Amino acid sequence: MAPLLDVRDLRTQFHTDDGVVHAVDGVSFTVEPGQVLGIVGESGCGKSVTCLTVMRLNDPKLSSSSGEVLYKGENLLTAGSRRMREIRGAEIAMIFQDPMTSLNPVHTIGRQLSEAVLLHKDVSRKDARARALEMLEAVGIPRADRRIDDYPHQFSGGMRQRVMIAMALINNPDIVIADEPTTALDVTTQAQIIQLLKDLQREFGSAIIMITHDLGVVAETADDVIVMYSARIVERGSVASIFKQPRHPYTWGLMGSLPRLDVNVDRLVQIPGQPPSLLRPPAGCRFHPRCPYAMATCHEKVPASEPVPGDPGHEDACFLDGTVKQREASQLLGAIYEAGASP
Repeated sequence: MAPLLDVRDLRTQFHTDDGVVHAVDGVSFTVEPGQVLGIVGESGCGKSVTCLTVMRLNDPKLSSSSGEVLYKGENLLTAGSRRMREIRGAEIAMIFQDPMTSLNPVHTIGRQLSEAVLLHKDVSRKDARARALEMLEAVGIPRADRRIDDYPHQFSGGMRQRVMIAMALINNPDIVIADEPTTALDVTTQAQIIQLLKDLQREFGSAIIMITHDLGVVAETADDVIVMYSARIVERGSVASIFKQPRHPYTWGLMGSLPRLDVNVDRLVQIPGQPPSLLRPPAGCRFHPRCPYAMATCHEKVPASEPVPGDPGHEDACFLDGTVKQREASQLLGAIYEAGASP
């Protein structure tokens, strides 16, 4: 059975005055019906641009893309503008990172939600408003029948994010792309939004692509994980595989820098250096300038993504010997466990 979404060798470049920015460089992944796929990595690694390319939302005057984005067998990169307008919001929807700039400040919440229905469904305005009210109630907006005629500025950040989730799910799409849906929210609201997404995903059955830099969010929500660094995928696998047997040094760095409530530390462990410029990325493995395990080969050749023996679906792109990877991962997880177990 073919996957719901099949992204193959996706590449996106932005043409700037300084040169060509290789924002996505050979990314491939699949999404199955009902699956939650987490995409993690530092800011600027290509997570959001990958999904904006899937939605064809990059400015065509400033960017170019190649590869294939197969949605139910149809290549979205070659689909016409009219067809993409039919797909966006109805079959593939997106929850944007900043709801304040994504919602129109001069229209009420109810009007914006109703418009999302009217664009894709042959229904009356009354029915569209009723559906909007139903979704506001579903995402937990208090007194939704009164708040439906309020404007975005009258809602808190957490409530605006709930409105964005309602808008994304209002037409029961097959895929929902959530771009850092908990950014800039306090921890209590973050937990509420994560739980809301999990509940609605079970209710509506939509597949979710969760873009985040927070491994904690991934552990809470995702079935499978893609780790991106400098526009490329460096590791992929199930949540259990990534958290129990991480294989790439960059993944080790992300896990080692996680803050913990049960550990007293003066300073978090950090990955040294800065992510490379995508205008002129380094040759070979792009992580080698920051990697404590870098070898001569890492400076010269690009590591291919190889399967992890005995762990189906788990792959990583690193030249380190498998025995070394297993040893270092065990030491990392052991250190985390010991730190968590200490007073």
